[in-house]
Amino acid sequence: MTSSTKTTSASALDAQNDSRLFQLLDWIATLSEFALQPESIQPASADASFRRYFRIRDAEGKTFILMDAPQPQEDVRPFIQVAQLLDETGVTVPHIFASNIEQGFLLLSDLGVTMYSHLLNQDTAQKLYIDAIDSLVRIQLHSQPEVLPEYDRAMLHKELLIFPEWYINKHLGATLTPEQQASLDKVFEQILANTLAQPQVYVHRDYHSRNLMVMAENNPGIIDFQGAMYGPITYDIVSLLRDAYIEWDEEQVLDWAIRYWERARHAGLPISTDIDSFYRDFEFMGLQRHLKILGIFCRLAYRDGKQQYLADLPLVLSYVRKTAQRYNSLIPLLRLLDELDDKAPQIGYTF
Repeated sequence: MTSSTKTTSASALDAQNDSRLFQLLDWIATLSEFALQPESIQPASADASFRRYFRIRDAEGKTFILMDAPQPQEDVRPFIQVAQLLDETGVTVPHIFASNIEQGFLLLSDLGVTMYSHLLNQDTAQKLYIDAIDSLVRIQLHSQPEVLPEYDRAMLHKELLIFPEWYINKHLGATLTPEQQASLDKVFEQILANTLAQPQVYVHRDYHSRNLMVMAENNPGIIDFQGAMYGPITYDIVSLLRDAYIEWDEEQVLDWAIRYWERARHAGLPISTDIDSFYRDFEFMGLQRHLKILGIFCRLAYRDGKQQYLADLPLVLSYVRKTAQRYNSLIPLLRLLDELDDKAPQIGYTF
């Protein structure tokens, strides 16, 4: 669940023209022990994938979340596996009350409507981020190999390739020269060498302000974790602190990164004992993620019609530029971006 809650009423839902919703209503009718009220169903949130979420009440007014994950595009089994895995670590995740794996339906506990992104400001950020850091360390402490898919070289490289395909080729309408392609390939190799050398832990892969829910107890509530893997230890902390939707001053990011590093070391996680080495890993991991996100946001816009993601490109691009200019091995990426600058389409924002 990665966008703000909608307020569409149940009356706006049209099961007659929505076969998935019709099937979902048929399924909940079989869950008599929950006394769910079909007339109360309403959209809960949208998603960057094919998944949909609905909120529904029982006879006493308690709310639940219904997940609709249509096959073959989606599969609820990874969600079920990771939910159980994270629940065992003691962090807050949705409880699964009922499932229909074949149809792709889940009945979940409701973690509320308040995302981190709704509340984050200068007054609230310190506590919210420290809570998120503590939960992240708790998850990482339970990491074991061969439980989740490995976030290996092939996967990390495949993600990097989304950047030239969708950002450079589709969004900018540019084709790299052989020299530019060779230069980008060398940068990719630098990124991969760093990230693959990092200690491996459980990785949420989207641990940021739109996937963390504000909870009165055991904050935060963690959602959208079905893509979790076993990979580089800095991935989730850089997702949190260099959020694609919210920017903080470099000094503040460094402060939180150090707080994470101190907690991780104290907990016995296999993290670098040298803060400079850790922060370099943090930055290279962030670069891999942000190059991927530039491509993904463009893919969402041009392939899936979700144009709103184009508005988030400037922040992500600024992360890429700031990181590239700090390391000699990444300067060729900065030069490439400069060469491509005049290709940027004029659609209401500037780079």
